[in-house]
Amino acid sequence: METKEVVVLVVPFVAQGHLNQLLHLSRLLSSYNLPIHIVGTTTHNRQAKLRIHGWDPTSAINISFHEFETPKFASPPPDPNASDKFPSHLIPSFQLPSHLREPFAKLLADIAPTTRRVIIIHDYLMSTVVQDVVSYENAEAYVFHCASAFTTFSYFWEGKGKPCLDDDDESYKHLMKVPAFEGSLPEEFIESMMSHQVCNTFNSGNLHDTCNVFDRKFIDFLAKEELSGSKKQWAMGPFNPVAISDKENLGKRHMSLEWLDKQAKDSVIYVSFGTTTSLSDDEIRELADGLENSQHKFIWVLRDADKGDIFDGEVRRVELPKGFEESLGEQGLVVREWAPQLEILAHPATGGFMSHCGWNSSMESITMGVPIAAWPMHSDQPRNAILVTEVLKTGISVRDWEHRGELVTSSTIETSIRKLMASDEGDAMRKRAAKLGDDVRRSVEKGGVTHMEIDSFISHITR
Repeated sequence: METKEVVVLVVPFVAQGHLNQLLHLSRLLSSYNLPIHIVGTTTHNRQAKLRIHGWDPTSAINISFHEFETPKFASPPPDPNASDKFPSHLIPSFQLPSHLREPFAKLLADIAPTTRRVIIIHDYLMSTVVQDVVSYENAEAYVFHCASAFTTFSYFWEGKGKPCLDDDDESYKHLMKVPAFEGSLPEEFIESMMSHQVCNTFNSGNLHDTCNVFDRKFIDFLAKEELSGSKKQWAMGPFNPVAISDKENLGKRHMSLEWLDKQAKDSVIYVSFGTTTSLSDDEIRELADGLENSQHKFIWVLRDADKGDIFDGEVRRVELPKGFEESLGEQGLVVREWAPQLEILAHPATGGFMSHCGWNSSMESITMGVPIAAWPMHSDQPRNAILVTEVLKTGISVRDWEHRGELVTSSTIETSIRKLMASDEGDAMRKRAAKLGDDVRRSVEKGGVTHMEIDSFISHITR
């Protein structure tokens, strides 16, 4: 294939979880000797490159970043005492994509005449930015969905009046357990999502960061004509690297990995709630007490939620109970900076993950074979938690979503940790998670289901 035969433009949404997935996908596609152009603001391209783990984006010779000036926007701090956990303080940054339509259109106008085919892969929430694709006969746009096929299907299924499934189907029973939009997404954000349905007029297919090893049934459901018409679905995940060599540069390894080296196999629970969750002082206190009282080893990533611009201004330093860190000794490690999550999950000492169930974290945990103590906060997280706990049976629920407005007590947290880390049920989950992780990692090898899906997509766009 000639250098300019096919060019791929990747357009991610500005939230960390979306930036991360599409940067990982760009790495995969670039390995097929396709030129990849990532389109974003200077601020968010910098954020994506700074935080990626498992590979160095500056080493990928086929990836180019097109960085357009970031317009001024409000970047308030998160409110840890808000009535719900949705990061409403990020909504001003979520409105930035509207400023990218014009520069994207100019870039497309420059590239389209120089290549036989332009392939645009865009986050669903960037559909309005790329709609000028319809002006070019040699351009095609593919929608990227950043959640599990189970979760994505649940949204489509509800919106279409719940077709396809009989009420005695096991999948139907699982889907009936997913929570409603109310309480997980604010009305303002739902309205913004609806505006991106414009993509239905130019969508050439759907890409998913999931794996047919565990999500095939729901990919097949999504492919049904009454759900997606004739649009093809590709399950191309995991996008994240599946082989982690964190000991290559021992002098540069993160302190958490050095600490894990000293711990027994499967003895540590990793605690992290992602980039959009802020915990109140009361929640911090209960979590600290629960971790300490569990008497299990832990790594706790304690950071405030991202601001819209992570490079602007001060970040709240979350206060722990007085004397907490000093009293821990070798029981635990508190990390207040960006942590190498992939490497931590891949470490043999890590035996459990207390997580908000964002899809990046869920997929990384599945890939590395680590069971989850599910504590969803907002958006797709409650539905991802149902996939983990009910469908895959590789996790437990810390608290029911219906009680999300109540403070989770230290005793509940302690019980959840003991159940996951030191019970027969937890051991069984760990074995299931380990097997699933092995299967998912094998899927990317030649002949595996993910490898075949990526090959299928490459063949499709280079036809």
